[in-house]
Amino acid sequence: MYDIIKLRRWFYIFSAIVIVPGLLSMGLTYARYGSLVRTSIDFTGGTLWTMSLTKSVPPGEVVRIFEENGFSASVRTVENDQTYEIQTDSLTPADKQKLNDAMTTAFGETPQELAYRTIGPAISSQVTSTAFIAVIVASLAILLFIVFAFRNIPHPLRYGSSAVVAMIHDILVTLGFVSIMGWVAGWKADSLTLTALLTVIAFSVQDTIVVFDRIRENSRRRRGEDYETIVNRSLLETIHRSLATQLSAFFVLLALVLFGGVTIRQFAMTLLVGLLSGTYSSLFNATPLVVSWDKGAFNLRRYFGGGKRSVATT
Repeated sequence: MYDIIKLRRWFYIFSAIVIVPGLLSMGLTYARYGSLVRTSIDFTGGTLWTMSLTKSVPPGEVVRIFEENGFSASVRTVENDQTYEIQTDSLTPADKQKLNDAMTTAFGETPQELAYRTIGPAISSQVTSTAFIAVIVASLAILLFIVFAFRNIPHPLRYGSSAVVAMIHDILVTLGFVSIMGWVAGWKADSLTLTALLTVIAFSVQDTIVVFDRIRENSRRRRGEDYETIVNRSLLETIHRSLATQLSAFFVLLALVLFGGVTIRQFAMTLLVGLLSGTYSSLFNATPLVVSWDKGAFNLRRYFGGGKRSVATT
């Protein structure tokens, strides 16, 4: 039987290598924009205006027109160099007409409006607070559910805590990816990003519970085996099922990334990265963590001379 669990330190190191660039990016983003990721009007309030021209115009020229008329704006091209996504201050109908006339004069043609929406600051503030509360509530619900579901085996809190740690891993990987893409491709987190994040949490926990449930079954069937052997056996017995399930979702998301169009591409790519992270963390973070915990890796008395550690009995 191949021993995957013995490689757990390498799994932790790989996770750290993946997470650190995202943390650095989030730190830089926070220093410049005041948030961990660049945010769209869903969280900041304002107007998102998508338009197209029949010729290519530098985004800086669009920004200049808005600034000359008293509005700040950030502009990026999407799909091609003739389609522009403009995020600016909240506009009244008169403001919109004024800017439209200014662009018509400057570019020699009237821009074709593809999408236009305005969100007030009150709604954006509510979305931000709701997003934070949703993640906190999901974390607590997952912890309590797993502790309750595994209450009949020793140390159920370890399983719940390991699942939450794996979930935090996936949140950091996903947010780090969005933050990095904000620098690389001008991505801004919107309500779909929040949807992707909550979906990633659900996928991650689902896989983790499958492995933990097999550990519970094997702990009863193989009472004479070492705990690490039981966990390793359970992981090997479920890994093919987890990979098969996630691969089907992976191919669907990959198709959306390649053929779904620009409006859904950011959502699909965010979900795809989160799904890959969730699959990895469920198998190679959450499961090894319960073994590390059982072996006293998180027993502070072991490191500060407080006595011998107590190994869990399963």
